[in-house]
Amino acid sequence: MATVSIPACTSALLLDIEGTTTPITFVKDILFPYIREHLEDYLSTHWEEDECKQDVHLLKKQIEEDMKQNRSCPVHAVDQTVHTDEEKAIREVVDNVLWQMAADRKSTALKQLQGHMWRSAYSSGRIKGEVYQDVIPSIKRWKGQGLKVFIYSSGSVEAQKLLFGYSVEGDVLDLFDGHFDTTIGAKVEGKSYERIAERIGCPPEEITFLTDVTREAKAAEEAGANVVVVVRPGNMELTDDERSHYNLITSFSQLELTGRV
Repeated sequence: MATVSIPACTSALLLDIEGTTTPITFVKDILFPYIREHLEDYLSTHWEEDECKQDVHLLKKQIEEDMKQNRSCPVHAVDQTVHTDEEKAIREVVDNVLWQMAADRKSTALKQLQGHMWRSAYSSGRIKGEVYQDVIPSIKRWKGQGLKVFIYSSGSVEAQKLLFGYSVEGDVLDLFDGHFDTTIGAKVEGKSYERIAERIGCPPEEITFLTDVTREAKAAEEAGANVVVVVRPGNMELTDDERSHYNLITSFSQLELTGRV
């Protein structure tokens, strides 16, 4: 693919993770299986700790919201203060988390618990965050050209920082000026990008968003941001209309900043 120019007015790049900076296979074949395989042991070990209690409390709130919205749910109560049978309570949490993962839910409650589990795996060296080879050199180039670089992912901010803090390239967190997750809004809603622009302190028109998901690209466009769709191995196939509408890149190295040295 040819190089893609982004407007000279761009002051910030906003990057998706899965399918953009990081292979989808890393998330689906390493991160998610780790949760499924170690969830019950993790809960049993940390059940009485405040952080775990907060995670379970947030899951309970999500279940209550799901019930109000008439979403099917495998359990109707998750409460450490009610159950006398700890194993039963833990099993209910496990069932709910696995159900959410199977449904590809992006709930903040789920992402928070996952982030805490991944922290343990990263810090112990059992997992290292994968990034495409073109990502770090390109970000360094953009930073050298005066751009700010932010992450916006459905994974929690903590999970994002773990991936880049314990990456195959080492700790590269200092390359990023900030992180956003679903607590600021869903990635398929235009308002989320407006909030991010406000938080960054620039108009949406000065933001270029890189993602592999066209629904997210559409939402960012609606907010007034510039959009580039990243085409990586294993990403969802684009329609002919999508290919003709969006600027496409297969590598960050193809992105050129108009009017910058």
